[in-house]
Amino acid sequence: MKDERVRNISSFILHNSSLLSMKSFSRTSRIGDQMQRDLAQVIRTEVKDPRVGLVTIQSIDVSPDYAHAKVFITQLGDAKNAKACTDALNHAAGFLRHHLAERLGIRTIPALRFVYDESVERGIRISQLIDSAVRSDSGCESDK
Repeated sequence: MKDERVRNISSFILHNSSLLSMKSFSRTSRIGDQMQRDLAQVIRTEVKDPRVGLVTIQSIDVSPDYAHAKVFITQLGDAKNAKACTDALNHAAGFLRHHLAERLGIRTIPALRFVYDESVERGIRISQLIDSAVRSDSGCESDK
């Protein structure tokens, strides 16, 4: 009887804690998605810095207290252009935050920090390595 109550209590706690974390994740996720859409439009229409070229916002990670947001971006071009673009966007973060405040309508607008997302380039590089390994493996089989 006591073991059953302990199991019920532990499953209740586990179930309710997962609901709480899902709820907070859901709101931060929705805010991040809306920020991504609005920020892409503001960068495209309002930012006049020549260092900011064709930028794609890959994702935005918003902290649970909505104080900080890490914006992952990619840009066409080499790593030197990406560094300059990231610097320009970090320099314009206050300007962009102001425009987000006008659009979002929430009390706390996160401080923005732009980070170049290397995962796309890394994925392309891994895909190229796999393709070359498959080609060399098929070349070895044809020799036999």
